[in-house]
Amino acid sequence: MNILVCDDDKEIVNAIGIYVENEGYQVYKAFNGLEAIELLDNQEIHLIIMDIMMPMMDGISATKKIREDRNIPLILLSAKSEDYDKILGLNIGADDYITKPFNPLELIARIKSQLRRYTTLGSLETKSNVYKTGGLVIEDDSKTITVDGEVVHLTPVQYKILKLLTSNAGRVFSIEEIYERVWNETAFSPENTVSVHIRKIREKIEINPKEPKYLKVVWGVGYKVEKL
Repeated sequence: MNILVCDDDKEIVNAIGIYVENEGYQVYKAFNGLEAIELLDNQEIHLIIMDIMMPMMDGISATKKIREDRNIPLILLSAKSEDYDKILGLNIGADDYITKPFNPLELIARIKSQLRRYTTLGSLETKSNVYKTGGLVIEDDSKTITVDGEVVHLTPVQYKILKLLTSNAGRVFSIEEIYERVWNETAFSPENTVSVHIRKIREKIEINPKEPKYLKVVWGVGYKVEKL
């Protein structure tokens, strides 16, 4: 597995590189968003660790650019710990978020968790699985989502949420259940995290996200994909 580490602080890049290499991963290094995007064009990368505050191109701009055509798992780094920064990162397509200074063991655990979900979503299956409701179609073998014939690009986490709800169309899932099934860990105040991803999914699959046809909230209970 190849991991791209991008931060303008070379000491942090080198330190993360050591932790990651000790786990058997190949490390690629970049020191601003432009270098990261250039490297992505020339190397096969399976996960990105991206700092937010960088010169030339910051992590927010780089993440937006990357998400235009890539669903690689992406973990944002920041020296800030406010909820706003976490929500902003999730809004632009990040799959996870960790603040500096961080515990190396926690970072490695998050890397492994993201790679595990990514490789599971990308693995070949022997049985064809297609989930459909109305014009929304998920072809799980190819990990393709279409709405009225138009391809929709989701991040790995967004894909897993939508697949969970669509494969159980009509069933209401609580926020805690969605979090535990998708993130594979015990939910602890997951409301902001889940709601941000739900909002981003709606923006991609709904004609009018404010009046969703497919992905609906059941107030006081949770979310569901409508069975059409």
